[in-house]
Amino acid sequence: MRFLMTQSLLTSWQYQWNDFEKYGEKAAEFQEKAENDFLSTLRREPVPTNEAMQKGINFEKLVMDICFDRGDSENIWYEAAKEVASDVRGGQFQVAATKDVSVAGIDFLLYGRLDCLKAGVISDIKFSGSYTVGKFLGSPQHPMYMELVPEAGEFTYIVSNGKRVWRETYRREECRSVLDIIQEFAEYLRERKLMSLYKSFWKAKEKSK
Repeated sequence: MRFLMTQSLLTSWQYQWNDFEKYGEKAAEFQEKAENDFLSTLRREPVPTNEAMQKGINFEKLVMDICFDRGDSENIWYEAAKEVASDVRGGQFQVAATKDVSVAGIDFLLYGRLDCLKAGVISDIKFSGSYTVGKFLGSPQHPMYMELVPEAGEFTYIVSNGKRVWRETYRREECRSVLDIIQEFAEYLRERKLMSLYKSFWKAKEKSK
């Protein structure tokens, strides 16, 4: 039996070790929320679309509209979206990729959906209110997608707040193996006695014969 593995699941797991001390007296509250959010992700509970998520959806749609010459030039994000569109225009959009791997004695089906694949470069469009250099250094997303798309040589996060655009690029040789990250994830589940919960909700479809 195979079990599904996504970068969003790994991201939710890793977020528990974020620097919550910066929230001062509310640090414990944010820590508890991160842990509960991870458990919700393990149970694959639906997540309501919040304002930040909706902005990301709207911005990416605007970028796609511009790529296909139907973007609203009156949109307040238009110039930033136009800059992003110039990077991804002509690429393959929303490319689904899968790969079977075996880690820690478990058969996983890696799955990812790429915003854009163009000339050996994977691009991921993100909308964020702020950006600092190296923001995605520890993200499992670029290691995961590099594993999924062996022909890709680079992964670029294209980040915008609707006014400015930033790019953060990782070359294949700079990426940590996602298999090592999955190994640590599996060890964590076993230590916390959460492996059965994961396996209950993340069964992958069997291969068609």
